[in-house]
Amino acid sequence: MRLFDLYIENLEIPFRVPFEHASATRAMTEAVLVTAETEDKLQGIGEGCPRRYVTGETLETAYDFFKVHRPDLLNIGTLDDLKSWVEINRIEIDKNPAAFCAVELSLLAVLAKQLEQSIDTLLSLPDLSGEFRYTGVIGARNPKNFQTQLQQYLRLGFTDFKVKVFGDEKKDRANILAVRRCGHDNVRVRLDANNLWSDWREAATYIKTLDYPFFGLEEPLGVRDFGGCKTLFEELEIPIILDESFTKQRDFDHIHTNPESWIINIRISKMGGILRSLAVAEESKKQGIPIIVGAQVGETSILTRAALTIANNFRSILLAQEGAFGTYLLERDVIDPPIIFGKGGILTAEQI
Repeated sequence: MRLFDLYIENLEIPFRVPFEHASATRAMTEAVLVTAETEDKLQGIGEGCPRRYVTGETLETAYDFFKVHRPDLLNIGTLDDLKSWVEINRIEIDKNPAAFCAVELSLLAVLAKQLEQSIDTLLSLPDLSGEFRYTGVIGARNPKNFQTQLQQYLRLGFTDFKVKVFGDEKKDRANILAVRRCGHDNVRVRLDANNLWSDWREAATYIKTLDYPFFGLEEPLGVRDFGGCKTLFEELEIPIILDESFTKQRDFDHIHTNPESWIINIRISKMGGILRSLAVAEESKKQGIPIIVGAQVGETSILTRAALTIANNFRSILLAQEGAFGTYLLERDVIDPPIIFGKGGILTAEQI
């Protein structure tokens, strides 16, 4: 394959409703699209979601990365070329994972098109099969709005939830009480704090007041406070879900001695694409650490499809899956028809 062009653009799509958590409130996508085009006019499109509070990236840094590396990236013509570029430029990708994710997905898409294959086949992986069950994410601070979102999910048949916590004890307790009293015995909940607390003792006290059997606590303390999180696990016996604190392969160095304490949230954009996400999932399996295949708020179906490759190949360690909101959240999607979960939060391979 010979590339003719590689270009980048902003992606701005309004949300149908604003989405909030402890780190940010969003009403529109914040993403970049990269398009790879071959000399015979085949195109592949990739998406990346730079987040300052996740990887330190912004739209501006994504453009800077693209401008610097575009001449070199235009020389990639095979999957082996791409894998080699990822390995040689590991440190640069560590600093710019969302920017490179958009590039990598565009290149994988166009390589697969040229060979008339799926990306999974291109990567020598099994094609998608079976069902994928998604999590309902509730990011409402106000108890009335929380109750509305919860009931909407329950009517759709959801049983798995990620609940945002904001540090307002009265409201947070009311929200968790609503889950406890929802009338469904098979509901499973994990708490997402978005680095709300600075001290593990404060976090432990607060979480105990919520009085709920959470199966995981996502980013309760400061980013990369592995020691504090380990102590919090020992205090509460609830595994810690690492998201902002786990963005590259070398982060295993901080958690390999106590794998029972952790769950890794693998979001394609923050990990730097499919290839790096597969490597992290493989190491997680080797170390006995479960994973969640996560999503950035406002992802389009491009990243939803990419994440399915990880979920499909690591079902044995997969605890939950996020995303596939499509036009439930976005005014429009890049892909038509969009990839969206259905009743019960279920998406089947046949729908894709």
